[in-house]
Amino acid sequence: PRFLPLHPKSRHSGDRWPEQRVTASAQTTQLLVEPPWRPAVEWDQVTLTCQGLGTTGATTWYKDGQRWGQNGLNHFTVKESGTYTCDRPGTKLSPPLRVLQDPLVLQVQARTLLEGDTLTLRCRFWRDISVTLVRFYHGDEEVNRPLAGMELSLSPLQLNHSGQYHCRVQVTIKVSQEWYESAPVTVTVHGEHPTATLGIGVMPLLICLIRPITSHPRHSVPSMR
Repeated sequence: PRFLPLHPKSRHSGDRWPEQRVTASAQTTQLLVEPPWRPAVEWDQVTLTCQGLGTTGATTWYKDGQRWGQNGLNHFTVKESGTYTCDRPGTKLSPPLRVLQDPLVLQVQARTLLEGDTLTLRCRFWRDISVTLVRFYHGDEEVNRPLAGMELSLSPLQLNHSGQYHCRVQVTIKVSQEWYESAPVTVTVHGEHPTATLGIGVMPLLICLIRPITSHPRHSVPSMR
């Protein structure tokens, strides 16, 4: 297979993305994602569904800002990475959703997080290829876990669980073992229910790029194709 170089961490607009909320009474076009994890990745067989006023046949899809060939369908399975939006005549353009092809992601469920809830974070390497070791971090400190595995469960959630999380994995590529690190995601825990809002507790649009640990030389990872 072909190999793609690892890219340095993007500095565009920082790591923290604003939380998106939609008022309960608002009539907007929504882009639903299945499975409901962020960031979405191409190799996860992601299905996008456009919901809004008007008929399914009136749906217009856009990929990277250009009209795209899935018009007239209200859902489809993503085959290419990129930024997707959809349009329905009665409720206009949906918020954008970016589907990545990155080989390592730390995923969280897109929902509002309240004190007392349970949150699961998933560290996943390309197409769930087996890794030899995984570590989770809250800020710069490693999170102690009672059980090994690719998931970190936080329960019950407290306000001090808010912050940035990332994971590191050790992967065997050919005959060598190398460490890789995910870009961070931001978790926000609310002390009380947001008033009259339906929201996403972790940002719906994440730019997740992979960087090698600085103490190691730059490596390559399998192509997503």
